[in-house]
Amino acid sequence: MEGNIKPQNQGTKKLFENPVLEKLSRTHISVPLVIFFSYAAGLLYWSITHTSLSVAITVLMFFIGLLAFTLVEYLIHRYVFHMDASTEQRAKMQYTMHGVHHEFPKDKDRLAMPPLLSVTLATLLLIVFRLVLGDFVFSFLPGFLVGYAAYLSVHYMVHAFQPPKNFFKVLWINHSVHHYKNGEVVFGVSSPLWDYVFGTMK
Repeated sequence: MEGNIKPQNQGTKKLFENPVLEKLSRTHISVPLVIFFSYAAGLLYWSITHTSLSVAITVLMFFIGLLAFTLVEYLIHRYVFHMDASTEQRAKMQYTMHGVHHEFPKDKDRLAMPPLLSVTLATLLLIVFRLVLGDFVFSFLPGFLVGYAAYLSVHYMVHAFQPPKNFFKVLWINHSVHHYKNGEVVFGVSSPLWDYVFGTMK
């Protein structure tokens, strides 16, 4: 994908002829952040008021959820967003999901998954994790969702603002390497942890 796509410093691209689908493919960054922080807060409130989990277990499961998200972020970015576009259909799907972002990395309306899709996925995760984790889901999933919100925040800031003059600058550098030098390395956005673990921090 990256070899065929030259990043544009400005502009956007129409993905869908249908105006409703086109509108749904875009979002202001504040919308998903409000949704997911609220979703996480609601789940934690439910955990406190409707389960017997201790404070220590709740905090532990929250941070396990947060760590789990960083792994999922890495795996999805590496293996789904950068899938082998070996057929025309796969190439089109890959471009729609992520290639358009590599072509127009400064398009602020496409720096986050559309809220409707995100809420649907979060609800599906709640159902699946509830079956697996039982009541632990009400402290695990908030950590996972806060991890996603943190990822969205970092991803937006990296593309929208100049790098800061502090230790967070490394996140700007890492993502710039991924976008402008080699799209097959440095898949972690909110954390470089799994790039070190899996050897993709070149």
